[in-house]
Amino acid sequence: MYDLYTWTTPNGRKVSIMLEELGVPYEAHAIDIMKDDQFAPDFLKISPNNKIPAIVERDTGRSLMESGAILLYLAEKHGQFMGPDRWETIEWLMWQMGGIGPFLGQAHHFLKFNPGKAPYAEERYGKEAKRLYGVLDRRLDGRDFICGAYSIADMATWPWISRFEWQQVDLGEFPNVKAWYERIAAREAVQKGYHVPKYVSDIPMP
Repeated sequence: MYDLYTWTTPNGRKVSIMLEELGVPYEAHAIDIMKDDQFAPDFLKISPNNKIPAIVERDTGRSLMESGAILLYLAEKHGQFMGPDRWETIEWLMWQMGGIGPFLGQAHHFLKFNPGKAPYAEERYGKEAKRLYGVLDRRLDGRDFICGAYSIADMATWPWISRFEWQQVDLGEFPNVKAWYERIAAREAVQKGYHVPKYVSDIPMP
């Protein structure tokens, strides 16, 4: 049994999607980052970097922060979604963590939430967003999923691509990404995990 501390962001959705895919029991706790819940002292005990998501494994008391680390832990603990080649999956997970996440996050900041305030930044991050989509499109040429089989590399990347409109990206320009995006969006676990923490528990933090 896991306690998931999360919000409706791409990083948060990675882990709720993974938990839904695994079919393991968990309770979701909303950490409203718009209200600075992430800076609460009790949350700091679980996530020293004040970032969502974080999990606590009730059986062991283990807590983990950082979405990539959580995905790796869950995949290896439950023996699922590491793909046919473990290191290849880790390679593409790190690509998401170092590229897709931070750079598309900056695209959101400047293109979606602060348009017109920093033209240089808008151009820089908009251009990098499209470059990263190009990398993904080439990787998916002839593949249904990033590492051949559905894996944590897909779960980590897909929630960021689901906000393509925020990044001012036309999915039609990247046909392999578009097909991959739709393929994953059709999964029942992805649809459920995407909406966490719509329904949250009232269990207090440990």
